[in-house]
Amino acid sequence: MKRRQRQASHKKTYPNASEDKQSGGIHLPHRVCPETGMYRGRQVLTIKSDD
Repeated sequence: MKRRQRQASHKKTYPNASEDKQSGGIHLPHRVCPETGMYRGRQVLTIKSDD
């Protein structure tokens, strides 16, 4: 039982996700949105579509 109590505090924490205001996509904070290529209101990547 003591072993399980010690291990209970070693949970993995996951980073909080941010929602893109324009597309509604989910991405990590302070990272470029992979769907739109936007970061802080600026276009920093050009995303090629497979269509």
